[in-house]
Amino acid sequence: MVSVQRRRGQKALVWRTKVVTDRRGNQVQMADAEGPIEVTAVFIPQRSSRAEVPGQQQINVTRMIVDPHIPDLTLWSRVEWQGKQWDIVSPPAFHNGSRHTRHWSIDIRERP
Repeated sequence: MVSVQRRRGQKALVWRTKVVTDRRGNQVQMADAEGPIEVTAVFIPQRSSRAEVPGQQQINVTRMIVDPHIPDLTLWSRVEWQGKQWDIVSPPAFHNGSRHTRHWSIDIRERP
């Protein structure tokens, strides 16, 4: 049984991270295009700023709280929520606790 928020939260797609070899032979991490995992998560707005004049960039950062059983979740993972693509902006933080309160806390930023 998970917390009420994560049970009744919003649906999102999460692309895990995989290691691939690029054209130069380097090992690089990237979002796995093979297929996303559908998760139910809670989203808490953190900070945002509007682009008011041409040339400025809009910043929209939200905290995503999700089940702890998602494998290969790193900075190079990708999230799709509300029809928009989001990048993970800080390393996911694991919050340990009882089976009901254990979760990942992930800050995501909307892609421009």
